[in-house]
Amino acid sequence: MVQVAVADRPEEAVREEKKVAVHGAATVRFEHRHGETRLATLYHHDPLRVLMPTPRRDDLPIAVLATTSGGMVGGDRMDIALSVGPGARALVTTQAAEKVYRSTGADCRIDTTLSVEDGGWLEWMPQEAIVFEGSRLRRLTRIDLSGESRIIAGEMLVFGRAAFGETVTRGLIRDAWEVARDGRLIWADALHLDDDIAEVLAHPAGFGGAAACATLLHAAPDAAAHLDAVRALAEPLKGGRIGATALDGLLIVRILGGDARAVRRAYAVLWSGLRSEAAGLPTRLPRLWEV
Repeated sequence: MVQVAVADRPEEAVREEKKVAVHGAATVRFEHRHGETRLATLYHHDPLRVLMPTPRRDDLPIAVLATTSGGMVGGDRMDIALSVGPGARALVTTQAAEKVYRSTGADCRIDTTLSVEDGGWLEWMPQEAIVFEGSRLRRLTRIDLSGESRIIAGEMLVFGRAAFGETVTRGLIRDAWEVARDGRLIWADALHLDDDIAEVLAHPAGFGGAAACATLLHAAPDAAAHLDAVRALAEPLKGGRIGATALDGLLIVRILGGDARAVRRAYAVLWSGLRSEAAGLPTRLPRLWEV
């Protein structure tokens, strides 16, 4: 028998070595069958769970993603794949805000792939991701559209925990988008903040002291036709700056504000108004958004 001696190490270092990064996954697909949209594929792996609540009357089938681990730490990864088939319509959201905790060095990754086939409609509107001081987040949202498909998708970032007096001064935040229609890339965008990020968040030419930001995207052949309606919805909203533009079958809205709650309200108002304007759906949010 061979015995290997291990030198004494601080208990904290031993606990750090024993930590194992988690890799959650979720796949959800809806298809149009027998005159209505039905769930066709459902897969989830800890710590991601997919819930299927009963939709509200006259609204879309809904799927809800929940993270059972309570948040993400360095090295964790989440892979999310959502799709709708031809003519199918569905909404997917999240149960609560995603918390990204301080990292000792490794990055957290959230990769989301959204696929919408010809004539389909998908809404992907997760609740906010809260990045803690010293966290490291890499998030990529890929959208693959076919034919006359349409989508509303969004993401929201909150910088620190204002209720605890926490601000974010260092870490990594990379939030990227890629949108393709019929295999052709039509839009790519990336926010990249690394290392000492306090100056960028505070600078008047950067985030201007904002506590949160959000992006809302509508992709459709007639997306530009809804630009004026979105600007009208944004006009009375207070507590932040909102800009909207349209290009190449895309309508893109940016929201920036010093109060995370005001940014969330604006994000929700514009989403619910846009779904009504673009698809004739009820001007309301999922119940989870109203608590």
